Amino acid sequence: MSCTLPRIHVACAIIQNNGLILATQRSAAMSLPLKWEFPGGKLEAGETARECLLRELREELGISVRVNQALEPLTHTYDRFSVTLYPFLCDQINGELVLHEHAAARWLPVHELPTLDWAEADLPLIKRLCREL
Repeated sequence: MSCTLPRIHVACAIIQNNGLILATQRSAAMSLPLKWEFPGGKLEAGETARECLLRELREELGISVRVNQALEPLTHTYDRFSVTLYPFLCDQINGELVLHEHAAARWLPVHELPTLDWAEADLPLIKRLCREL
């Protein structure tokens, strides 16, 4: 008998500001506790990845951004589910950054991103950013 893992679709933002990129740390109560990730969240029914991203950034961080470019989606399979990330390059932050769900946030130069303990799904994206930015 074949078992299909649940698939989660997540929009995420690579937010650039003054040469730095925003990383957020998941809270201890979330799945993948205390792992670092790019901010964003799960797509809801009927929602585009861009709409999801703007909604999630408003809900989780209290900010809005200018969405510039969609990058190629990435899929990673964990033990209990698989996740497809829809990453977007963003800038021009409006609002005050407030952590409603995350434990921490850090602004880092791209070459320092690999120093954090990232969620595995984000690792191919980190490698790409280190090559291209």
